[in-house]
Amino acid sequence: MARIGLIVGSGALNRDLGWQTTGGRETVFGEAAAPLERGRAGAHEIFALARHGRPHRYAPHAVNYRANLRLLADAGVEAVIALNTVGGISDFAVTEALLLPDQIIDYTWGRALTFSAEDDVRHIDFSEPYDARLRAGLLAAGQGAGVDLHDGGVMGVTQGPRLETAAEIQRMARDGCAMVGMTAMPEAVLARELGLPLACVAMVVNPAAGLATRVIDLEEIRQASINAMVRVAGLLDVFFESYVGLD
Repeated sequence: MARIGLIVGSGALNRDLGWQTTGGRETVFGEAAAPLERGRAGAHEIFALARHGRPHRYAPHAVNYRANLRLLADAGVEAVIALNTVGGISDFAVTEALLLPDQIIDYTWGRALTFSAEDDVRHIDFSEPYDARLRAGLLAAGQGAGVDLHDGGVMGVTQGPRLETAAEIQRMARDGCAMVGMTAMPEAVLARELGLPLACVAMVVNPAAGLATRVIDLEEIRQASINAMVRVAGLLDVFFESYVGLD
């Protein structure tokens, strides 16, 4: 049996795994966004965390990412799957597509992005920000579930909470970004500091600024997120069933 962490963003995971709230929100780095919800999938315990709180109340720049990751680590999870809604930049990043990014460019600023302290500086290898074995497992689960999951792509992470300008998206496209989100950093680097393998499933909910024929509609984003999460749930069902741990 393994303990798997699941970080859920703006969308709701429409699967009842017998969720029960476990413990509180407090960590040595302050309060996490929400208490963990513990469920069971096959032989595994799943610990789900609402990244923005429940109800949704923390903007991307205001999330206490250190507390969120620390809470998962304190629960004894051995791996983390992060679900992120994103805007699509590359041709393959069409609305409702599911992407499995393999790289990150961090455009955020002012966030608490390390557990390092003045007397405990941590230098980590972050060449490959997402765990290769978890990514392979998710790709295999996608095939098993009949869910199209695009392998690879650079995640550009912006500060938010506003959406980007068309000029910013043009710059990100030149930088090689396939998608743009607001929460993948410092989440990924903090997991790496804690020794927690992490992979991200990115759900495209709108074309990025300047790439659509009309103004971005927030209601359309909400509906695209709902539709994408249905397919993500099917993907995770197979992943949890087939997961054998990282030992």
